[in-house]
Amino acid sequence: MSSTTRLQLSFMMFLEFFIWGGWFVTLGTFLNANLSATGAESGQVFSTQSWGAIIAPFIIGLIADRYINAEKILGVLHIIGAGLMYMMYSSDNIGSFYPYVLVYMILYMPTLALVNSVSFNQMKNPEKEFSTIRVFGTLGWIVAGLLISYLFHWDSEQSTKEGLLKNTFLLAGGASLVLGLFSFTLPKTPPKGKGEKVSVNQILGLDALKLLKDKNFLIFFLSSVLICIPLAFYYQNTNSFLSNIGVANPTGKMTIGQMSEVLFLLLLPVFFTRFGFKKTILVGMLAWALRYVLFAYGNAGNLSFMLLLGIALHGVCYDFFFVSGQIYTDSKAGEQHKSAAQGLITLATYGVGMLIGFAVAGMITDTYKLADGTFNYKMIWLIPSAIAAAVFLLFAFVFKDEKVSS
Repeated sequence: MSSTTRLQLSFMMFLEFFIWGGWFVTLGTFLNANLSATGAESGQVFSTQSWGAIIAPFIIGLIADRYINAEKILGVLHIIGAGLMYMMYSSDNIGSFYPYVLVYMILYMPTLALVNSVSFNQMKNPEKEFSTIRVFGTLGWIVAGLLISYLFHWDSEQSTKEGLLKNTFLLAGGASLVLGLFSFTLPKTPPKGKGEKVSVNQILGLDALKLLKDKNFLIFFLSSVLICIPLAFYYQNTNSFLSNIGVANPTGKMTIGQMSEVLFLLLLPVFFTRFGFKKTILVGMLAWALRYVLFAYGNAGNLSFMLLLGIALHGVCYDFFFVSGQIYTDSKAGEQHKSAAQGLITLATYGVGMLIGFAVAGMITDTYKLADGTFNYKMIWLIPSAIAAAVFLLFAFVFKDEKVSS
């Protein structure tokens, strides 16, 4: 790969995740403070990510893999996305906001696969080359959070009251327009399935359902769906929680989670080799339970270190469970069903699991909203902690350890 191509792919990946991090992290705070959304309404808005994840394979499988170059579809989707971002910026109530965010997420989620396709198409050795490109995506997410908190201060208490948080949609929309136009300069990535017949089973990874006959994989599959319930609480509530209890620069501080994600991704192979799959994934589950206990009992004052530690656990939570799970799924699938198996797990987690999770998180948030408009955050965090602990116990006692190659 030439240095020019590497620079193009890195910039593409940076913008792809800068866009997502530029509005999604503060979405819960925006909905609560500026659109007066209930917990259930916030859950419906966040669940658009899940609907996008469910529909994305159809866009990729039916269009990108068969008819049009990936970089061209990427460009069109991001240009349309920029327009939708402006409409979200202009919305002043949840009723008008929801349709735009739903269409946006249906169009955005396929781009996650498209940027990977464009990247892989230029690589001779993706196993070694991809991580050095993908890391720019994490950097993009981090930079977006730092800009919002430390340069623009849109997430400060005063700015939130003044409605300035909606400017995040202009920030993300501008980046989306840039990436949309830039995509047409990317290396050509022609469709690889042109002329081939494709079925719904192939698109959704349902061909891999036969793996569920394996009891161990079934337990892992169910655990993956269930652990997405506490995961949804993090995405939906953390930023508004930090803002409401008076933590300064909450969006910037949440980038600690992405920084730890990079660190623990590097440590994962060492941990995986030394302790094996089961212990690694159990540590990831336990981290979910622990982080929410830290959130439940921490505060913006003398116990703020507990909140920061909870955020920093994101790397353990995500990498040790989800990345380990991807490795395990790959090892169980066999050559014929590798792609189908990964598609099935993605559908189960970001689709079904998160859809359930956002609904539960919205219901719990509404249940513990107090008469004065504040929230009983101790209960809001202890409930997902208990769910994560229950999944931990299920996996610990029912899943039988087995050797998995990393």
